[in-house]
Amino acid sequence: MEKFLTTEEVAVLARTGPSTVRYWRMQGTGPKGIKRGRRVLYPESAVEAWLRGEDEKATA
Repeated sequence: MEKFLTTEEVAVLARTGPSTVRYWRMQGTGPKGIKRGRRVLYPESAVEAWLRGEDEKATA
């Protein structure tokens, strides 16, 4: 079963603030979130893939 992360947990992994993660999501540059009621949750696999993609861009 897939584990889901909160916006705050994603922010910790990305070493930024939750508002930045929300901004990235709204701009389409962050990991894909899933709306569950009033919350947005992020599949852990999507966050990991997004972080790997960001790492590859930084080293290119």
